[in-house]
Amino acid sequence: MSERAGSLGEAATRVALGVFWCLSHLPLPVLAAIGRAFGWLAYRLLATRRRVVMINLRLCFPEKSEAWRTRLAQAHFAALGQGVFDVMVAWWASPARLSRLVSFRGREHYDRALARGNVILLVPHFAAIEIGCVLSLERPMANVYRRLPNPVVEAAFRRGIGRFGATMITQQEGVRPVLKALREGRVLYYLPDQDFGERSSVFAPFFGVPTITLHAVGRLARAVAAQVVPCYVWQKPRGQGYEIAFGPPLADFPSGDALTDAAATNRAIEEGVREHPEQYFWVHKRFKTRPPGMPSVY
Repeated sequence: MSERAGSLGEAATRVALGVFWCLSHLPLPVLAAIGRAFGWLAYRLLATRRRVVMINLRLCFPEKSEAWRTRLAQAHFAALGQGVFDVMVAWWASPARLSRLVSFRGREHYDRALARGNVILLVPHFAAIEIGCVLSLERPMANVYRRLPNPVVEAAFRRGIGRFGATMITQQEGVRPVLKALREGRVLYYLPDQDFGERSSVFAPFFGVPTITLHAVGRLARAVAAQVVPCYVWQKPRGQGYEIAFGPPLADFPSGDALTDAAATNRAIEEGVREHPEQYFWVHKRFKTRPPGMPSVY
């Protein structure tokens, strides 16, 4: 019975992916409008996730009014809804279409870092994050990700993001393949704002809140003498495309101190969030793991 249920589940997933593939060919303004409508509906129906977003916003923006945070939460769900369709574009749009949809800001920071040697892109979780796969059209990349529970979606993800030659590395594989990719000259597309527990992290301030923060970025940068360049992937208004913005490489990084380096990566994330706070992944329980003795916020 369980095998039959599993087969039916895989078949349903394949059908859903087929529908998404068809939709991905629609003009981006149409996809954005549909996605934002779904986000509007999700805001009203998903009370548990809405609560998570509001808790995160109260912690990070205590100086703002509740009305401001509510408006931001609504805008956030709209961006998330559009983000579902951004995934489709990232996975299936042609290289020519992707290139037309993406513009760059601060490109000189990335190019100068590349000219000097190894590069780690510090890429926070914004709604359009997967659009960053367009960067692998230019040079070899490596992506580290957490293995997905659905094997059909996992396979689609690996094909979609890796179709331009990016090396796909699961978090479960450890650091060796990551170092190998960097030493081969691949640019590492690294998502720093994930909670993998205290073993691989330290508590560093994020908008003033002690937050579990990966310290692998500093260790990797030290091991291969890499520069760490902040990279933000944002939606443009009304489905007009995407912007990939680069910041200057982190200064005096790595410092040799895990907490100092983690705090530096969090400050880089904050800079991007302050520019487009509605697009950051507030629906995630960013503060799930708390310092010893501190109560859960969720």
